[in-house]
Amino acid sequence: MTLLLRRQFTGLASAAVGAAILPSRAGSQLSQPSYPTRPVRVIVTFAPGGTVDVFTRIVAQKLTERLGQQFYVENVAGATGNIATGQAAKAAPDGYTILFAFSSFVVNPSLFTHVPYDPSKSFEPITLAVASTHVLTVNPSVPAKTMKELVDLVRANPGKYSFASGGTGTQAHLLGEQLRVSRGLDLVHVPFTGAGPAVASVVAGHTPIGFSTLASAAAQIQAGQIRALAVTSANASPRLPNVPTIASTLPGYDALEFHGLHAPVKTPQYVVAKLQREVSTILRRADVKERLDSLAMDASGNSSEEFSSFIRRQIQTWSKVGRAANVRAD
Repeated sequence: MTLLLRRQFTGLASAAVGAAILPSRAGSQLSQPSYPTRPVRVIVTFAPGGTVDVFTRIVAQKLTERLGQQFYVENVAGATGNIATGQAAKAAPDGYTILFAFSSFVVNPSLFTHVPYDPSKSFEPITLAVASTHVLTVNPSVPAKTMKELVDLVRANPGKYSFASGGTGTQAHLLGEQLRVSRGLDLVHVPFTGAGPAVASVVAGHTPIGFSTLASAAAQIQAGQIRALAVTSANASPRLPNVPTIASTLPGYDALEFHGLHAPVKTPQYVVAKLQREVSTILRRADVKERLDSLAMDASGNSSEEFSSFIRRQIQTWSKVGRAANVRAD
């Protein structure tokens, strides 16, 4: 676990290790039925090829190797994850359908009039697997070199500046809206059909400002095609050690993209505990850590209880931002 996540999730590393050592809250493993005894469906909320899909397949392959049954990935794209999450919520709570969900899991309920699940009630949280910071970038032609200079620049030029995101209702969009609302800025949102096109627009200068995950923008930052002004996590990212946090200038920013594992509500606790232990163990493997580092992701593998608390806090945070910015995705 990197320094960023070590600070971000206080106590989660120890919780994850403890969960891997102590008996599950359902009792001794010796008294539990064998699991799994047949293939397990792993629903992922986006199309093949993206970071969510790549990470899910890494974990599914390792689970297959460790548990002796196939964990097969099923991509269910659409409605920013709502379709996949709704399907998972309605699945039998027997441990043979699990969900790898993206940050939209906690964001969508505040943006859509109706979602086919309740993030607090429809699932048994298993573990927060990995997380990554977002980054605020600008085209090199933008004269601002710091967050304060950017805020002053936008305020002095109402309506002139716009920011790109990977789509309406994404976490990147809400981060831009949080900046706009908190500082009373006349800043225009330009949604794209994914993080890649959004970053490309900032590189080309069509959209001077952008919010995206670090994974989506790292290559362009390194090449000098765009300039990173700040990261959205509460603490600085070890991957961008010279880039400050937004919170150091504008208090209140604390956002991570995250991927978590969930099971339908009422899934037996011995299944939840076993999956938590296995995924936590997988995330500590050197080869997995190396692969995650290439995706600009930081491993967590925290306990189910800690993940549940994290979800509750995230729901509160994003519902406040959505209401303040009056953002709707439907």
